[in-house]
Amino acid sequence: MAKEESLLLPQAGRSLARLAEPSGWLLCLLLLLHVSHYDVPQQGLLGELILIQQQIQQHEEEVRRAAAANIACPPLPEPAPSPPPKPSPPQQKRKPSDKEKFDQLQEELLRTQLKYQRMLERLEKENKELRKVVLQKDDKGIHQRKVKKSLIDLYSEVLDILSDYDANYNTQDHLPRVVVVGDQSAGKTSVLEMIAQARIFPRGSGEMMTRSPVKVTLSEGPHHVAMFKDSGREFDLTKEEDLAALRHEIELRMRKSVKAGQTVSCETISLSVKGPGIQRMVLVDLPGVISTVTAGMAADTKDTIFSISRAYMQNPNAIILCIQDGSVDAERSIVTDLVSQMDPQGKRTIFVLTKVDLAEKNLASPNRIQQIVEGKLFPMKALGYFAVVTGKGSSGESIDSIKDYEEDFFQNSRLLKDGMLKAHQVTTKNLSLAVSDCFWKMVRESVEQQADVFKASRFNLETEWKNNYPRLRELDRNELFEKAKNEILDEVISLSQVTPQHWEAILQKKMWERVSTHVIENIYLPAAQTMDSGTFNTTVDIKLKQWTDKQLPYKALEVAWETLQEEFARFMAEYKGKDQDDIFDKLKEAVKDESIKRHKWNERAMDSLRVIQHNALEDRSITDKPQWDAAIMFMEETLHSRLKDTDSVIRDMVGPGWTQRWMNWTSRTPDQHVRNETKNELERLLKLHDEHTAYLANDEVTTVRKNLEARSVEVDPVLIKDTWHQLYRRHFLQKALSHCNLCKRGFYYYQRHFVDSELECNDVVLFWRIQRMLVITGNTLRQQLTNTEVRRLEKNVKEVLEDFGEDQEKKTHLITGRRVQLAEDLKKVREIQEKLEAFIEALHKEK
Repeated sequence: MAKEESLLLPQAGRSLARLAEPSGWLLCLLLLLHVSHYDVPQQGLLGELILIQQQIQQHEEEVRRAAAANIACPPLPEPAPSPPPKPSPPQQKRKPSDKEKFDQLQEELLRTQLKYQRMLERLEKENKELRKVVLQKDDKGIHQRKVKKSLIDLYSEVLDILSDYDANYNTQDHLPRVVVVGDQSAGKTSVLEMIAQARIFPRGSGEMMTRSPVKVTLSEGPHHVAMFKDSGREFDLTKEEDLAALRHEIELRMRKSVKAGQTVSCETISLSVKGPGIQRMVLVDLPGVISTVTAGMAADTKDTIFSISRAYMQNPNAIILCIQDGSVDAERSIVTDLVSQMDPQGKRTIFVLTKVDLAEKNLASPNRIQQIVEGKLFPMKALGYFAVVTGKGSSGESIDSIKDYEEDFFQNSRLLKDGMLKAHQVTTKNLSLAVSDCFWKMVRESVEQQADVFKASRFNLETEWKNNYPRLRELDRNELFEKAKNEILDEVISLSQVTPQHWEAILQKKMWERVSTHVIENIYLPAAQTMDSGTFNTTVDIKLKQWTDKQLPYKALEVAWETLQEEFARFMAEYKGKDQDDIFDKLKEAVKDESIKRHKWNERAMDSLRVIQHNALEDRSITDKPQWDAAIMFMEETLHSRLKDTDSVIRDMVGPGWTQRWMNWTSRTPDQHVRNETKNELERLLKLHDEHTAYLANDEVTTVRKNLEARSVEVDPVLIKDTWHQLYRRHFLQKALSHCNLCKRGFYYYQRHFVDSELECNDVVLFWRIQRMLVITGNTLRQQLTNTEVRRLEKNVKEVLEDFGEDQEKKTHLITGRRVQLAEDLKKVREIQEKLEAFIEALHKEK
C-alpha cells in the first residue's frame, strides 16, 4: 500500500517539471526570474518544497514508530490512590507521555503537509499565470514558427479514428484512456468538471443525464475553451452564456444519438477542453450504472449500460476511475463489483470517494471512511484511493467556490487531523495530478506495441487487396460515392443530348399505345354504327370533345413522365455497360427512384396542352394527297393490329382447329367446344345479315340458344353475347379494312366533300385528325421535356446526391461489398498508423 501511495503522491519536482514541459526554456527562465522576487533561501521555492517533503516523510516515519510503540506497550492500569506527591522543584519539568508524543507528532505532520500543499499550490498558481502569458505570446506569433498540435491532441485524434474503426483481423484498440465509471448520481460528472475546471455537463435532479459516452480531451492552453471534434465553434468557458450553450449542445447530441425506443447509446461524443493549468489526459465519461429500470426507460437499459462499460473497461490499458458515493451505504454500490470483475488485481484502477463531507457528517463511525480509502471495505482492489468533495450539491455553484469549499472542509476535517486520510489522498487537484501521471505512464508503456499491431494489420490488408483487386485503385466509400456521383450527373446531362426526332417518335408511339383502345372502342366503333355521314361526324365531334376535356391531357402527361423515366433508366444502363462495374448498381437505382419520387410534373402545362389538342382534333382539312395516304396507312396499321388481336382472342375461346388437333394430338376443352359451336351458329347469322348492328336482339339470342340445344349443346345467353361481341368485332374490322382499301383513291372525292359520290371516307378523316393530334402533342411534350422537365430532373438528382452524400448510413447501405470494406479498413489502418507514428515521435521529443 505504501508503494502504491508513493506512486500517486504528486512530488514537487515532478509537478514542476510537468507544469513546465510544453513551454520550454522560456517558461523556465521566466519562472526563475519570478521566483527570485520572493524572500526565500538561495535554493528558492523548489528547494523549500523538497525540504518540506523530506520533513513530511520524516514525520510520517516518526508517527508510524510512535503508533507501533503505543500498540506494543499499552499503558499500565492505574494504581491504587496514594498520598499526593510532594511538590517538585521549579527547575524540573514533567516528562510527556507516549500518547501526548503521538498526538504532537500527528499534529506536526498535518501542519507540515498543509504547508507543503499551500506552497505547492502557490507555486503552481504563479506558474499558471506565467504559462498563460507565454502561450498567449505563442498564439500571437512572436516566435514566427508554425504552431504544432499538442501531444494530447495528436493522441486524441488517434482515439477518435479508432472509435469509428470496425476492427477486423483481430486488431483491437488497446490504447490507454481514462474510463470514468460509477453508480448513477455518484458524482462522476462533478469530478470530471472539477478536473476540467468548468461546469460543462448537463445536470438533472435524480434523472439520468449521461446517455452516451463522452470523450473529453484535456490539455493546456492560454484560454479556457471547449470545442467539439466535428465543429469549429469555440465555447468560452469563462462566460456563463457559452457554458449554458455547451451544456445544451451536449444534451442535444446525446438525445440525437439515442435511437428510437432506447434510453442510452454507444455512440461517442468527442469534446476537447483547453485551459491554463489543466492536466493533459483523455477521459471517457460513461452512463451511470443502474440497479433498476424505471418507467420511461427501455427494458434493456441496464444491460446496455453494463455492456458499454465492459467494452471500455476490458481494454487492458484503460485506467478505470471508479467513482463511489460516500454519502450512501457502501453495500448499495453496484459499480465496485463490475470494476473488480474487469480488473481483479487493481493494477489500473483508481478509486474515488465523493461527497466525503456528507459521509463525515452522517456516518456514526468515521473509521468506515478510513476502511474505504485503505481498500479494506470493498472486495475490489485499486492502485490508489482518493477522497474528494465536489460542492454542496447546488448546480449553480462555480468551480472556484467548490474548490474553496473543498479546501476548507479538509483543513478542518477530523479525517485529516486524526490521520485517517493523508494529505495527498484528498482534493480533486491531487486526484487529477495522479490520474494524469498514471495515464502518461500507461501511454508510454503501451503505445509502441499498439503501433506494431496496426503495422501488421496494414500488411495483411494490403496483401489481400493485391491478391484480389490487383488492377483497381483503393477507393474508400466516400471516394466511390464521388465517382458514382459524377457518372450519374453525366448520365442526366446525356438526356439533354437526345434528338428532337427521337423524343417525338417515342412520345407519339407510347401515346398511341395508351389511347388507341379508347379511340377504337369508344369513338370509332360507336360512330361507325350510325346510318349516315352527318351522324358519324356529329358523334365523333361530341366524343372527341368529351375525351379532350376529361382524359386526353392527363394521359399525355402520364406518357411524357413515363418516357422521361425510361430514357433516364436507359442511359444509366448503357453507361454501366461501358464501365462493367456493378458496385454502383444499388446507389444508382436508389438515386433514380428517389429523384423520380421527388419530381413533380409542371401541372400548369396541362391547360395549354388541352387547348392545343382540342384545336388539333377540330381541324378536318387534309391539304394534300400525301397526308391522305399517311392517314390511310395509319388507319390500316391500326385496324390490322386490332384484327390480329381479335383473331387471337377468338382462337383462345374456341380452342385448336382441326389441323392443330391432328398434328399436335390436342383436343378442345368442354367450354371451348361450347364456344366453338356458338361461334359457328353466330357466323351463319352474320352471313345472312351482313349489315347487322353491333348488338344481338333478345329474340336472336333465343333463336341461337334453341338451335344449339337442338344439337345437344347447352349454352348460357351471356356466353352467346360475349362470343357475338368478338365475332362482330372481327367482322367489322374486316369490312373497315376493305373500305380503307377503297378510300385510297378517295382524296379527289374528299376535296369535293363527297358530293355525287357513293364513296364516303369520313373514317379516314377521323384517323387523320387523331394522327395530327398525336404529332402536335408529341411536339408539345418534347418541348416541355427538353426546356423544363429534364433540367428539373437534373436538379432533383443533384439534390438527392447531396442528401445521400451527407447520410453516411445510407452510403454504407448502398455501396457495399468486400472490396469497399477492405478499402475502408486500409484507409483507416494507414491513418491510425501514421498518426500513431507522429504521436510516438512527438512523445520521444518530449522525453
